[in-house]
Amino acid sequence: MSAVRADVGRVVDLRVSSVEAVPRNRAISTSVVVLRRRTWSLRLRVRSIVVCAAVLAVGVVVVVWSLMVGDFPLSVGQVLRSVTGDGGPDAEFVVQTLRLPRALTAVLVGAALGMSGAVCQSIARNPLGSPDIIGFESGAAAGAVLMITVFGASEAAVAGGAVAGGVATAIAVYALSCQGGLSVSRLVLVGIGVGFAASAAVDFMITRAQIHDVQRAAVWLTGSLNGRTWDHVRTIGVALLVLAPAVVVAQRSLDRLALGDDTATALGVRVGRVKLSLVLFAVVLASLAVAAAGPIVFVAFVSAPIARRLTATPGAAVVPAALVGATVTVAADLAARRAFAPTEFPVGIATAVLGAPYLLWLLARRARTGAS
Repeated sequence: MSAVRADVGRVVDLRVSSVEAVPRNRAISTSVVVLRRRTWSLRLRVRSIVVCAAVLAVGVVVVVWSLMVGDFPLSVGQVLRSVTGDGGPDAEFVVQTLRLPRALTAVLVGAALGMSGAVCQSIARNPLGSPDIIGFESGAAAGAVLMITVFGASEAAVAGGAVAGGVATAIAVYALSCQGGLSVSRLVLVGIGVGFAASAAVDFMITRAQIHDVQRAAVWLTGSLNGRTWDHVRTIGVALLVLAPAVVVAQRSLDRLALGDDTATALGVRVGRVKLSLVLFAVVLASLAVAAAGPIVFVAFVSAPIARRLTATPGAAVVPAALVGATVTVAADLAARRAFAPTEFPVGIATAVLGAPYLLWLLARRARTGAS
């Protein structure tokens, strides 16, 4: 979890041979559990643990709910038996082939986007530094559409194209925004401009493509989880399995970067190397999420601020942000499926409806306060 300052309320120091409690304030928002050994230490804020457990519980409830509802309604017992392979052929087909891969893809995609947004916003020190705002997702979408419309590629090749497009966009944004020194406001503006250029490239490729490729790309570009299979689950699942632990381990350095580059350097952080590796991790996570479900907007943008508000921490809160992103995505997909049933809307429309008002509120708030 996030690093905390020395004036925490209650510290429990768990060493190899002893346990020492130093109570100062019983408020749950400032309670901290510190795990220490000779070569490492880990600080866990009690409030963050409670919030993560609560968000995880809500996410599990929404996932089970999404498995129950549809044209073939099921009870909780039928869902559980179908997951374990004891629910009958019809129920097992509906759950294991249709609904469960879709729900798991939503969870994993949301977690990847939430973690990516937390990293990017923390490095930029600006909530507008989200990968869907500064063009990384648009670049990934351009790479994926290129593979679909020009090469008619498989899912694995589309994922590779999305990663290549996201990384190329990140390099372009960084190179253009570093002219005369890196500025956060310039980074956001350049990212928005590069994102528009990538979107224009997508539109151009669609006008030149064959009709069946256009249909495939158009459905994918809306940010849809319809028809997701276990291949999509494996793609984004492997990415999270490899990259998420690295991001969690880098949480401490990420929190120090929020104090400023000079302070972080004084605290022993290799600023250039850490920023480069974290941005690369964030871009790959966002790109593979785009490859699995299309450009689902605003999930990366809103997850980290919600997580920080719930946990009452100024840090990146990458784990809470991942859980919030997963819950928001699966809930938005459920709403898109059932709000106007039997008509289903792509999940990207539902997240846009939720995220656009927050973006407008944030811009209005920053205009009132004069923040840069």
